[in-house]
Amino acid sequence: MRNPSVVVGTDGTACGTAAVEWAAGEARRRRAPLRIVHAYEWDWHEVRYEIGNEYIDVAQAIAEATVSTARDRARAVAPGIEIETATIIGHAAPGLIQFAREAALLVVGNRGRGGFAGLLLGSVSQRTALHAACPVVVVRGRANPSGPVVAGLDESPAAERVLAAAFECAAARETSLTVVRAYLPVIPLWLANVRPAEVDTPAEDATQRTAVDDLLGPWTEKFPQVPVRVVVTHDSAAAALVSASAEGQLVVVGSHGHGVVSGALLGSAGQQLLHHAECPVLIVRPPATPAS
Repeated sequence: MRNPSVVVGTDGTACGTAAVEWAAGEARRRRAPLRIVHAYEWDWHEVRYEIGNEYIDVAQAIAEATVSTARDRARAVAPGIEIETATIIGHAAPGLIQFAREAALLVVGNRGRGGFAGLLLGSVSQRTALHAACPVVVVRGRANPSGPVVAGLDESPAAERVLAAAFECAAARETSLTVVRAYLPVIPLWLANVRPAEVDTPAEDATQRTAVDDLLGPWTEKFPQVPVRVVVTHDSAAAALVSASAEGQLVVVGSHGHGVVSGALLGSAGQQLLHHAECPVLIVRPPATPAS
């Protein structure tokens, strides 16, 4: 039975090429086919004029050249993987979200061709990260990052999904796993002006670590080859994970579902990671709910 594809969107920019390279490596690790998608638009009003057909032909030729170049780059990174290409007319985000419905993973760069220089995250990356039906990787940060896989662990139902993906990624990369648990301790009133990170609460820290160890137990048994380090911190989850991303090769976080309110889909830590992480970020999705 054929494995579901790893789908990657590219626009021919440096960010798009980085996404293709990362996706090719991931397709090789998963032994899955790679599907490279490029979306292009044109002004339909041009068709009314004599140059309309020529305009369309040029747009199509550029699109085909973009996916051809991306295919060559993917083959150089991961020789032997199965590669498909697709060019679609229209805005990239809806097209990629459509392809994601049957994909194992969707990969995008952090910025596209049309973004403003000051933006840290493009609109296509943000929309796909929030609304795609499958897990999404936003490729950003250092080139060719190394180090452990980092997992952000909270008390939500997404914790098990995050651990499953994080252990699988660490095992496939033959690296270690750093599990980050951030929480705000109970601070006495006379310490109200002290930063939570500076408060010494060994008993609460021990309780948090025990809870994390309990969650880790079944996974360390399943993946005994993956060394695990647990970090319990009073920093915000966003600050702790962004900091850990500086030495990691992938950060794994969970989403809460598929909806229209971004804050309900991806918490503030996830949003901050998409803008500031120094390595790629994997957003794990809950299983799709069958239509009634």
